[in-house]
Amino acid sequence: MKSKVIVGIILGVLLLIFLLQNTQVVSVRFLFWKLSMSRIILLPIVMFIGIAIGFFVGKKSVDW
Repeated sequence: MKSKVIVGIILGVLLLIFLLQNTQVVSVRFLFWKLSMSRIILLPIVMFIGIAIGFFVGKKSVDW
């Protein structure tokens, strides 16, 4: 197996362990909303939002 695949598997297992250890219910307050949800659901949502923001903000602009 290639080293990238092995590193990806190891990181995936570590992420899974991290998520499974954070199953407590937390309250999230944002502007006018208050949500209660499990951290195992909240962490991937926040991670996806961060990746999406980084993808759109990090794009190189085209010089005219």
